[in-house]
Amino acid sequence: MSLKILDTCVNCDVCEPACPNKAISLGEEFYVIDPALCTECVGHHDEPQCVVVCPVECIITDPANVETPEQLDLKYRHLMAKESAA
Repeated sequence: MSLKILDTCVNCDVCEPACPNKAISLGEEFYVIDPALCTECVGHHDEPQCVVVCPVECIITDPANVETPEQLDLKYRHLMAKESAA
């Protein structure tokens, strides 16, 4: 699954630099996660770094973007291949 930031986000700015895939950006009111880039840190870390650093615990799995660990790994490999080609 991709992750999702809830509207309880306080815009503390700690999650964005923690994301190895650059999936987090500032939205209109609070930070948002691009599901096309989020791998829940699969391939980079053992657990999602945004969740680890979030002081208000406002990051959850996104039920609208359900993915298996295998799908997350495939997405990670695709993103890394794309980054290498750039």
